[in-house]
Amino acid sequence: MVMMMYIPEDEYSEFYKGYISHSNEIDLFDLLRSNADEVKLLLTEMTEEDSHYSYEDGKWTIKEVFGHLIDTERIFGFRALSIARGEKNPLAGYDHNAYMKEAGFNHLSLQNLYLQYYTTREATIAMFQSFNHEQLLKKGIANNSTFSVRALGYAIAGHEIHHLNILAERYFIAFEGDD
Repeated sequence: MVMMMYIPEDEYSEFYKGYISHSNEIDLFDLLRSNADEVKLLLTEMTEEDSHYSYEDGKWTIKEVFGHLIDTERIFGFRALSIARGEKNPLAGYDHNAYMKEAGFNHLSLQNLYLQYYTTREATIAMFQSFNHEQLLKKGIANNSTFSVRALGYAIAGHEIHHLNILAERYFIAFEGDD
């Protein structure tokens, strides 16, 4: 199944426009897999010492950035599943800074972080592949905003691209597609 489509702006809030505009005219599954390939290369070649780098005091370490990506993908995936299954109740938002304080990502090994990333990504892809066309178009409320299921898939990919760009710009990490 190919899932490449323009996502109308009435399917997500203005806040997510930057994330979705990174990705919504590319096949979602190709995008999720190519992002995962870049992350795999980075996390399997990085040293533990390098993974604790932060470009500024008070900013997240590289491990924390990847932990945030994992948490966010799980949360957005739950939102997509809930809406696809017909949830009528609004879904809560989350405070990523509060989550970070409790997460302890810097104490995890890179191997553990990669395992969590990989299994989360595979589950996300399988879940979105299981949705039929009607489910992908369903809308619900999450974090006080309207989302379609398909917009949440693209938000996952676009959010990741956003943070990969930050890693490249502020942490000086080169990715496969970089010149």
